[in-house]
Amino acid sequence: MTGAVRVARISDSPIALGEHVAAVDDPRMGAETSFVGRVRDHDPDAAGTVAALEYTSHPDAETVLHRIAAGAAERHGALVAVSHRVGRLEVGEAAVVIAVAAPHRSEAFAACREVIEDIKRELPVWKRQIEADGTTEWKGLGG
Repeated sequence: MTGAVRVARISDSPIALGEHVAAVDDPRMGAETSFVGRVRDHDPDAAGTVAALEYTSHPDAETVLHRIAAGAAERHGALVAVSHRVGRLEVGEAAVVIAVAAPHRSEAFAACREVIEDIKRELPVWKRQIEADGTTEWKGLGG
C-alpha cells in the first residue's frame, strides 16, 4: 500500500489526538501509534519555571509539514495525520500531535518517529519560552 497524508495542519486552535487517530483509521492497517508533544513547566536552559510557550510559524510551514508527513508516509506505507500549534500555549497544552497507521508496528513506530524528528529539524516554527518571572527566550532559531 502506498502511504498518504490524512492531515497536515498548522493551527492556532487546540489540537486533539482523537481527531488525528480517527483520520488514520483504516481496516487495512494493523498498527497505530501516536505522539503528543506538550508544553512542560521546565526546560534545562530555564532559570525558573516555564509558564507558557508562544509559537510562531513561517507562512510556508504548512507546506513543509505536508512534505514531512508525505515523505514518512511514502517510505513506510503509512497513513499520517499531524498538526502543530501556533500562538500562546499554556503548560499542559498539546503543541504537536501525530497519529500514524501502518500495516505493521515497526512501520508505524518508524514513521511516527521520523515525522517528529523531521519537524524538529526542518519545520519553520519557532518558540518563545516564557518563564514565571516574565523572562523570555527564543528557541529553535538557527537549527
